[in-house]
Amino acid sequence: MKKLESLLPFAIMLALSGCSLAPAYQPPATPPAQVYRDMGPWVAAQPSDQTPRDNWWHLYSDADLDALQTKLLANNADLAAAFAHYQQAQAYAMQAHSELFPQIGLGATGVRERQSDHAPPLRNPSAPADYNVYTMGAQASYEVDLWGRVRNTVEAGRDNALAAAADLASAQLSLQAQLADNYMQLRGLDQQIELLQQTIQAYEKALKLTQTLHAGGIVSGLDVSRAQTQLSDARSQWSQALAQRALVQDAIAVLVGENAANFSLAAHADAMGVPVVPLDVPSTLLQRRPDVAAAERRVAAANAGIGVARAAWFPSLTLNAQAGFQSTGWANLLTAGNRIWALGPTLAFDLFDGGYRKATIAAAKAKTDEAGATYRGVVLTAFQQVQDNLALLDHLGTASANQKDAADAAQHALDLSMSQYKHGAVSYLDVVQAQTTALQEKRGLLQLDTQRLRASVQLIRALGGGWSIEQLAQK
Repeated sequence: MKKLESLLPFAIMLALSGCSLAPAYQPPATPPAQVYRDMGPWVAAQPSDQTPRDNWWHLYSDADLDALQTKLLANNADLAAAFAHYQQAQAYAMQAHSELFPQIGLGATGVRERQSDHAPPLRNPSAPADYNVYTMGAQASYEVDLWGRVRNTVEAGRDNALAAAADLASAQLSLQAQLADNYMQLRGLDQQIELLQQTIQAYEKALKLTQTLHAGGIVSGLDVSRAQTQLSDARSQWSQALAQRALVQDAIAVLVGENAANFSLAAHADAMGVPVVPLDVPSTLLQRRPDVAAAERRVAAANAGIGVARAAWFPSLTLNAQAGFQSTGWANLLTAGNRIWALGPTLAFDLFDGGYRKATIAAAKAKTDEAGATYRGVVLTAFQQVQDNLALLDHLGTASANQKDAADAAQHALDLSMSQYKHGAVSYLDVVQAQTTALQEKRGLLQLDTQRLRASVQLIRALGGGWSIEQLAQK
């Protein structure tokens, strides 16, 4: 019976060490829609039909884009900084985890001391006033986690590390999408530049025609001036498109970690198709967006912080042990007679702190509320971004079809006006109007196609790329 009674304090201590003062964690409630409003060019995703996890840009089947994405992962400065931030978070989590274990140290000292003649208790008159003290030993301390302070600190550190991992994935996805978006702009400008080059060639022929007719006295110099104006305007548009392309190319250079002065991409004017993007129901978006996962983990970390703050209201118990050797000389230091040791617990409790602990708990709760509100905002923004880009793809697809009809009709009108002008049936002003309209409609069609490609990139980004919350479990 006495043996059982002697074990009772340890049993109580072990039982207390399993408790936690953090509130039971529940992710903040969000209002996901059942379906997306716009049904653009998307298909319901099946288990085997998802956006590619690591290389979603393969949907565009473009070798140049693939190569650029590889360079981005290897050389982008912002991505390297995000990875370093993630490594810091991992290190902080490891620091917190170390508190679960005893802290053990070794030490050795050698000092020369002088004792006061009047030191209490009074020094033995026969003892020397000056003497050497040599000490060698080990010490250990361990905080018994009675109230879950250490475990909640570890949990908060782990959740923050997971949030940083999701931040890294989010930064990577954002940069990849930015690169793909710039690439779509570049290829759209390549198409416009090619169109303008063809237009310039056509306008040069038209100018020669008016010059020939003017030389024959068939038309006035006004037609020549109008033809020259059209040609010069087309050349100006061509130069402006080249300037825009240079800026986009430089932006791509920075993304892939290269000096813009030494970087160039060959023109490539072939049309790119808008891919069909597999799309889950809205509720799965919470598992497909790394920024949503990061925000949710920060709520969990803040919730654990409440437990850490609450633990300060209770006593802390630390077990201490020290053992070693002490002597006035090195020669026989490691002998049995020079052994020293100390063993005992330390119980500490703050009786008065001027409201510090109460304020700490209030701050922890407010931080949790802030993280929860941020999480809900991130979720709502995620739904909005998917819905916006679905709407863009849906309506831009219709607009592109109508724009193509307009461009074809404008080209037909231009062909008719040129034919009639050659036969003297219309003035060159009719040709100019037809030329201007045809160029505008064709450029408008190319711009719409580029917008659709860019919207598809942003849709994939809004859906989380190929990322899944399962990847956090592997961290």
